[in-house]
Amino acid sequence: MTVAVTRKELGAVELRREAGRCRDARAARRMLALALVLEGASREEAARAAGMDRQTLRDWVHRYNEEGLPGLHDRHRSGRKPRPTPGQGAELVTAVEQGPDPDRDGVVRRRRVDLRALIEARFAVRLHERTVGEVLRRLGFSRVSVRPRHPKADEAAQEAFKKASPSWWRERCPSTPAASRSRSGSRCYEGGHHRQ
Repeated sequence: MTVAVTRKELGAVELRREAGRCRDARAARRMLALALVLEGASREEAARAAGMDRQTLRDWVHRYNEEGLPGLHDRHRSGRKPRPTPGQGAELVTAVEQGPDPDRDGVVRRRRVDLRALIEARFAVRLHERTVGEVLRRLGFSRVSVRPRHPKADEAAQEAFKKASPSWWRERCPSTPAASRSRSGSRCYEGGHHRQ
């Protein structure tokens, strides 16, 4: 049983020429299959030569009849909508840059697990912790390591403790500038300082 190509502006020779010019290999293959159909090949022969089944060839013939050559190209698929949405992403950026309120949020620095809870509470969107990291990276934040510091820490008491420490301890563990400190500690997203 043959399949009818009703569009007549291009013949088999022109379709083969267009297939040779086409940069889309799939569309070119479809053009060659249509050229075979125009030359009188059966639907089964044309489909086999183009690497598809008869039903698929029939579907492409219908698309070509309706839309012409542009119909032989794959259509862009929108896919799943991004989560969170762009508006929610802007709100998340503001929340991350402002940082947490220790009294209200119960944390000094936000980790991915804390941001995951915030996203679920504000936007009713459930994400995996790894996905929260990907969302933050997409929004321009980077993962940083910081030394934990309690907001009620007594700096003077810490300095006095360091001075009272034995001299052998200071020789083994010299103070280092903040820029070259160890990368140990909790990893968090906080403030606008870490946004790229």
